[in-house]
Amino acid sequence: MLMKDLDPAALDCLAALADERAFERAAQRLTITQSAVSQRLRSLEAQVGQLLVVRSRPLRLTEPGKVLLRYARQLQALRLDAARELGSAAAQGERIAIAVNADSLATWVLPALDPVVQLGLRQGFGLELVVDDQDFTHDRLRQGEVLGCVSTVSQALRGCGVQPLGLMRYVAVASPGFMAAHLPDGLNAANFASTPFIVFNRKDDAQAQWVSSAFGVRAPRLMERYVPASEAYARAVRAGWGIGVAPELLVRAQIASGELVALRPELSVDVALYWHQWKLVSETLDAPKAPPRGTLLDLIGQALVQGALQALTPLKPARQSRKRG
Repeated sequence: MLMKDLDPAALDCLAALADERAFERAAQRLTITQSAVSQRLRSLEAQVGQLLVVRSRPLRLTEPGKVLLRYARQLQALRLDAARELGSAAAQGERIAIAVNADSLATWVLPALDPVVQLGLRQGFGLELVVDDQDFTHDRLRQGEVLGCVSTVSQALRGCGVQPLGLMRYVAVASPGFMAAHLPDGLNAANFASTPFIVFNRKDDAQAQWVSSAFGVRAPRLMERYVPASEAYARAVRAGWGIGVAPELLVRAQIASGELVALRPELSVDVALYWHQWKLVSETLDAPKAPPRGTLLDLIGQALVQGALQALTPLKPARQSRKRG
């Protein structure tokens, strides 16, 4: 069996099922009947001789299903690029999904992607941003859920390209009121364990890294308060909930205005970020050749690289990343 022999409509069904996690919602998205979705999926499974979807609630893809999902996403992207070049209405309603981490989304990603979004408004295609922890966005790329991702992983997957973006710098901050009420003598090795720290989620170890560097304590135990959203995290710090280790880009203005106080401003936790994207021309795929330059996915990557160049600290080798949204 050659990949080019697979039914594109059935592959579209597989992609819709992966996104919607239910037959009924996939049918609504494709504007066909639920029976037609089931029939196309069964036909695709018969053609490849393997189960592609586990019929659970919510449904999930098998490992062979994830392999075909990657292929389906790439075909959709190639089709969208061809439609754009031809000025075809087929581009209407199509979208490309990429995965980004929450802190990048809250700071530099939206301005970077604005030219691409504006182009999409004129040409009728869309951009879907999938948010996950920066150490896990790469898994979404590997599983075929997205065509590109911002990640801390520096090694490219087979069939993908990778470009360095830069360092996101995280600094420790607190409100003046919190410092006056709880830490009149400042944060030190004797009181950090009894001081509340605001943590993004249970994957986030930025606070422990900062304390370890500041006071030379290995694996410090902290009093943690969880706020799992970037803007809400910064608001919680301003409200005096505790000390936060936040993206410098997100709190720069508040530090300058005095609304927040930087603790040990010479000390930061730096996170190296990379852009990964599938190469739409691959020796492993029997797919139509993509244009040699200027595909939509390339435009997205170029926009992110340019935006990161303006917003992030230049990347240096041997920097250790940490887990954060």
